[in-house]
Amino acid sequence: MQKIIPFLWFDDNAEEAVNFYTSVFKNSKILSLSRYNDEFAKATGKPAGSVMVAEFELEGQKFTALNGGPIFKFNESISLSVSCETQEEVDYFWERLTADGGQESQCGWLKDKFGLSWQITPKIIGELVGGKDPVKAGRAAQAMFKMKKLDIQALKDAYEGK
Repeated sequence: MQKIIPFLWFDDNAEEAVNFYTSVFKNSKILSLSRYNDEFAKATGKPAGSVMVAEFELEGQKFTALNGGPIFKFNESISLSVSCETQEEVDYFWERLTADGGQESQCGWLKDKFGLSWQITPKIIGELVGGKDPVKAGRAAQAMFKMKKLDIQALKDAYEGK
C-alpha cells in the first residue's frame, strides 16, 4: 500500500490531465473516476456528471486529481521528477510534457500545459554535478545551468573538461 499519494488540484480539466498523463507514461492506468452528482454539482457549481475525483497511476506511483475550481494554481514549489536512463528517454518526456502549450525552463525543469512543474533528469546527474571531484562537478553544474532540456553527453563532456 502506498502511504503518501500526491493530490493534484485542477480547475475543471482533471479528466483531460489524467488522460494526458496516462498517455505519456507507458506503465500507467486510470484507477477510478468519481463524477459530480446533482447535489454536489449544485453545491460547487460544477456540471453534474463531470469528473470530481480521478485516481490514476503512473509508473507504479498513485495520484489523485480533483476538479476543485479556480481557487488554487500549480507553482514551482512542487514538481514531479522523472528519472531517465538515456537521452532518448529525456527527449521523449521533454517533448511530450512540453507539447500543446507546455513551457521549458532551466536545468531540466518544465511546466506542462496544465501548469504542473516537472523535472526531467538523467539518473547520472547526481554523479556529475555532485561528484567527488569538485572541479569536475563544477564544470558539469555550469554546463547544466546553461541548459533547458538536459543533454547527457554535453554534461559528461563538461565533467571531463572536453
